[in-house]
Amino acid sequence: MRAWRVHETGEPTDVMRLEEVPDPEPGPGQVLIRVRAANVNFPDAMLCRGHYQIRPPMPFTPGVELCGEVLAAGPGVDPGTVPAPGSRVIAQPELPGGAFAEKVLAPAADIFPAPKALDDAEAAALHIGYQTGWFGLHRRAGLRAGETLLVHAAAGGVGSAAVQLGKAAGATVIGVVGGPEKAEVARELGCDTVLDRVEAGADLPSLVKDATGGRGADVIYDPVGGSAYDASAKCVAFEGRIVVVGFASGSIPRPGLNHALVKNYSVLGLHWGLYRSRDPEAVVACHRELTGLAAEGAIKPLVGERVPMEGAADAVRRVAAGTTTGRLVVIP
Repeated sequence: MRAWRVHETGEPTDVMRLEEVPDPEPGPGQVLIRVRAANVNFPDAMLCRGHYQIRPPMPFTPGVELCGEVLAAGPGVDPGTVPAPGSRVIAQPELPGGAFAEKVLAPAADIFPAPKALDDAEAAALHIGYQTGWFGLHRRAGLRAGETLLVHAAAGGVGSAAVQLGKAAGATVIGVVGGPEKAEVARELGCDTVLDRVEAGADLPSLVKDATGGRGADVIYDPVGGSAYDASAKCVAFEGRIVVVGFASGSIPRPGLNHALVKNYSVLGLHWGLYRSRDPEAVVACHRELTGLAAEGAIKPLVGERVPMEGAADAVRRVAAGTTTGRLVVIP
C-alpha cells in the first residue's frame, strides 16, 4: 500500500515521502481500517518538525484523524464494541502509523460510527475539531444561550467548528478573520458580526466593544495565541472566559494575572486529548451529541479542499502556514 512517511524532522514538504509499504496487520485491541478520507490538522506539521508533545518513532506516517471502512479486528477485540467489517467509521489511528496512508490501525476505543449526515471528507474532519470545540465551549467555558462568543480564526478548520457549535448553543457569534475572502466565509458560517483583524489592527478590541454595547465578549475561543490573546484580554467581558486552544501563530502569550484579577475574567486551558484517558465516557457522549447536531444540520465541517493522496505534504504545509480556509482533506 501507499503511505506518506517521515524519516527525519523538518518542514513537511522536505521530509514527507510517499512510499510503498506492507499492509499493516491488526494486533491485540486494534482494528484495521481502509482510509476513505484523512483530515489535515496543524499537529501534523508539528509532528513533522518534532515539536509535538508526542514524538513517534521514525519512520512514521502523519495524520491524526480519518473516515474509513472497517476491514478486520485484531485479537481480543469484542465484536460487540466496534462496528462490523464494512462499516463506515471515524477514527484516530495509532502512531507511528498515521492516517495519510491507504490502510491504518486504530485502537478499538478510538473508533466511532461515522454520522450518516456527513460524507467521507466531512466525517474525517468532525472528530478532533468539533470535540475540541464542544469541550471548550461547554465543559470548560459553560457557554450559555444569549451570551456573546468571539472566535479567532473563524474561517479556519478549528474556528469554523466553534462558530457552528456556538450558534447551535444559542450564542451571538463574533468571528475574527484575516482578509476579505475569509470574512465572507465566516458570514456564510453564520457569524453575527465579522471583524477583519488585518483591517482592524490595534482597533480590534474597540470594535468588539462596539459590537457588544461596551460589554465585551463573554467567551473567547482562541486557537491562535500571540497578539490574538492580547486583543482578547482587552475585550473580554466582566466574568468572561478566554479558552486557550492552541498557538497557531507560533507565539505563546504571557497572560497578566493581575489583569485577570482586575477584570474578573478566567483563562481556561483546553487539551482535549486528555479526556480520552481521563473521561472516555464524556468523549463517547460528545460524539453522540455531535452526531445529533449533524443530523439536524446544525453543524457541518467546512471542507475547503479535497486533496489527492499525492498532495498531502503540500496540504500539511499550507495548513501550517495558515493560508487555508476550512479543512483540507486527503483522499487516498
